[in-house]
Amino acid sequence: MVSFLFFAIIFILVADFFFERYLSFLNIQYAKKELPAILKDIYDPEKYAKQQDYFKTNTRFGMITSSFSFVITLLMYSFGGFAWVDTLVQGYVQSLIWTPIVFFAVLYFVNDIISIPFEWYDTFVIEQKFEFNKVTPSLFLLDKLKGYGMTAVLGGGILFAIIWIYNLTPEYFWLWAWLVITGFSLFMTMFYSEIIVPLFNKQTPLEAGELRTEIEKFAIKSGFNLTNIFVIDGSKRSTKANAYFSGLGSKKRIVLYDTLMDKLTTDEIVAVLAHEVGHYKHKHTLINLAVSLPSTLLLFFVFGLILQSDALAQALGGQVASFHLNALAFSILYSPISLVLDVFTNVLSRKFEYQADAFAASYGYAMQLESGLKKLSSTSLSNLMPHPFNVFFHYSHPTLYQRISKLNEAVVPHENK
Repeated sequence: MVSFLFFAIIFILVADFFFERYLSFLNIQYAKKELPAILKDIYDPEKYAKQQDYFKTNTRFGMITSSFSFVITLLMYSFGGFAWVDTLVQGYVQSLIWTPIVFFAVLYFVNDIISIPFEWYDTFVIEQKFEFNKVTPSLFLLDKLKGYGMTAVLGGGILFAIIWIYNLTPEYFWLWAWLVITGFSLFMTMFYSEIIVPLFNKQTPLEAGELRTEIEKFAIKSGFNLTNIFVIDGSKRSTKANAYFSGLGSKKRIVLYDTLMDKLTTDEIVAVLAHEVGHYKHKHTLINLAVSLPSTLLLFFVFGLILQSDALAQALGGQVASFHLNALAFSILYSPISLVLDVFTNVLSRKFEYQADAFAASYGYAMQLESGLKKLSSTSLSNLMPHPFNVFFHYSHPTLYQRISKLNEAVVPHENK
């Protein structure tokens, strides 16, 4: 049984790696195809050559980093590296709760330190070369330190709670752990923009002026109670632009990147905002939450069943079942199920994006949303021709071609009905 579990873990690791490399290969080949007519106005020949260079550079670098990570992970699983770390930790800490926490902390920090050169190269070489990067070395370091603190407080706190619950009631661990994670997810959905975002970025209310006036006009017209419109200083890290909707109920807010305001016209920004309001009107946040609840419950139920398996710990080189070794084995064995659930989630998410686009179009913003999306793709040097398989497995949004095609079939605006 131990040998079977060991080879199953190795097989899944290897299969996942080569599957992702195959998708990358398909993506590289597909990106060479001629752009459809509706996308040809996004890049001029010089900028399109730059986009292709950016895409190939990122793809090659991604293959290098993923290959390095794969080799390290494979060696750790194959030669009892995790059991060695476990033995090392237990030489200093012997506690049902703190041993797993210290074990995972060691893995997290070692992995992050190993990753720093790759992150540095990506930020200060690749992103710098293509004129996206605005991060300074001091900001990079500060972000790292803040990330460590946030991981220690939030990640450590959640991990402590889950391990404590497991030791308190192994039989009903899966149910109580699910309730804790669900409560935490709801809390973060409500307060993410108020608690986490300010640690890294400054958010300020959108000032009075033409843009706020047009946004408020749209909010009234669409019946959307909007008082919280914020601008985030995304330009301190990148020239890329974005906007997002967060929160529930009275905590809901629209956040616009300052880079978005520099690149898009007022009507295009309102169109992007209308898309975000469409998500709220169609209750996509609540639906996503409802969909995630049973999948998370399934995860903890299966996790709870195997936490006491000596065979799983032994497959990683341990002697008896332990929370942390069994959790690592579970993370690999569960990944095929996770892949299926992720595909379903992405299919649903792409459907939601079409609905949000249609909502914006129904208020007369189809053309403005299309032009805004094109500008955002151009300024971020987006790959306009991802392979359909890659889209199916990994894309939470439809491709730009798919979205524009749908927008061209947009419904008649509300005011003309």
